[in-house]
Amino acid sequence: MSDPASDADAVTAFWRGLGLPGVFDTHVHFLPPNVQRAVWQHFDHAGPKIGRPWPIRYRDSVEARVEQLRSFGVRRFPTLPYAHKPGIAAYLNDWARGFKAEVPESLWSATLFPEPEAAAYVAALVADGVEVFKVHVQVGEFDLDDPLLDDAWGTLADAGTPVVIHAGSGPVGNAHTGPAGLRRLLARHPRLVAVIAHMGAPEWVEFLELAETYERVHLDTTMVFTDFFPPYPAELLPRVAALQERVLLGSDFPTIPHPYAHQLEGLARLDLADDWLRAVCWDNGARLFGPVTPTGPA
Repeated sequence: MSDPASDADAVTAFWRGLGLPGVFDTHVHFLPPNVQRAVWQHFDHAGPKIGRPWPIRYRDSVEARVEQLRSFGVRRFPTLPYAHKPGIAAYLNDWARGFKAEVPESLWSATLFPEPEAAAYVAALVADGVEVFKVHVQVGEFDLDDPLLDDAWGTLADAGTPVVIHAGSGPVGNAHTGPAGLRRLLARHPRLVAVIAHMGAPEWVEFLELAETYERVHLDTTMVFTDFFPPYPAELLPRVAALQERVLLGSDFPTIPHPYAHQLEGLARLDLADDWLRAVCWDNGARLFGPVTPTGPA
């Protein structure tokens, strides 16, 4: 379990040392309690598949987790629901809408799935002002360029609504993961604002190339520079540094096997300069999702 006081002290010391008003975390999950329990149960038994145990650091109630993030100084964060079968996206999206109403600093999040209704509910959510979508092809087991999603992708590309996409083959791949699907999708919708979760692990090079090719493609750092992930190739770091304005902090809170501050420490160890850290941990998220009014303890 977490030690709230020590975790908060470590995170606060990090952003204060950079002169930031807090951190902007673009990869956080809040799910309906029944769905969250099922996700945690999966990770509790995922050790043999992943190759190592995955102890969940922040296994608390929704309310306690919100307060935990506030104590860290995480000023903005999404909920990033992800649909794993037809018919569940509407349920997850309704719950996420309610969460946004109760937690104003959160990013209004939604998901989609290849189903006949997708174009309509995506268009309605975009019209209502939803701020970010999440797609997880590893869990959902579908192709990003499924024809049932084409109109939805067009709506999102035209609106400039960011989509956090888990398409990399880590930790366990399937026939739908890897860079090929996103490459096909971007060829059809090159203006899509795609945020590649986990920097595309483990297909680092291929997903980095997509970010270098398409000006609206971003990378999120979720778990990448932690001790839990394989080492990121050092020869790629100059290219990551060059993408300074399109790299976003992500944590995967709460289902992480380490303290929240460990992700931040991993970024600092890259020695890519304080300006890069400030951009990744605050400026880029604020630019992508709009201005932020800092709240909570300073």
